Amino acid sequence: MFKRSTTKAQATREHLLETALRLFLETGFDSATMRDIGKAAGLALGAAYYYFPSKEAIVMAYYDSVQEQHLEQVKSGLANTTTLRERLGLVFHSKLEILREHRALLGTLLGFVGKPDHPLSQFGKGTQTQREQSINTFKLALGDLALRDSSSLPKDIAELAPAGFWMLHNAMLLYFVHDTSEHQTRTHKLVDETLDLVVQFLEMSASPFLQPILEPIRNRILEMLQHAELLPERSVDHE
Repeated sequence: MFKRSTTKAQATREHLLETALRLFLETGFDSATMRDIGKAAGLALGAAYYYFPSKEAIVMAYYDSVQEQHLEQVKSGLANTTTLRERLGLVFHSKLEILREHRALLGTLLGFVGKPDHPLSQFGKGTQTQREQSINTFKLALGDLALRDSSSLPKDIAELAPAGFWMLHNAMLLYFVHDTSEHQTRTHKLVDETLDLVVQFLEMSASPFLQPILEPIRNRILEMLQHAELLPERSVDHE
């Protein structure tokens, strides 16, 4: 899953990370200790702490690795897409495939959502950087792509969409954790059906005839997300 590093220190760090993830899957995040992780990796406890000061730091490194892999896969796959729907499918499905190996661990990590002060909570301050990275991957995929009716996304929709799709993908991950179908095919199907509907809605939202009704609603949603610190404050448009 992880890139192989050239330096001994980087290789040791990655070995320790992979060992920890394996233990988390085998014994559970709460049960595994740093001593257990170091021993399983063939390292002294002090050496394990040198690379990772805590189990939470190990998971944060895992989050970073997932975001890096996801961004790379999206970047490499965008050249093969021609529509908004294809780009969204690329972002959602590639994320599911990256996480499939550690789906059981993902269930534990998603449980931290209900603990707002926990450093691993997906909506907490501790994971703000990873959250912003993920939202930016959606932003990259959306780009300035024209819809089927040849009209571009209105500026406020383009601003809202990355965070909106990030939240939708979190909902899909929750279903993904509980999906026992082979290769989680039910989740992939649900993603496709949902994205079909969402793209149709976006196309309708781009209609100039509906803007007087929809624009105030979208602005209100943007303000709500900004107050929740899920979006940065809007920049002032001087044009």
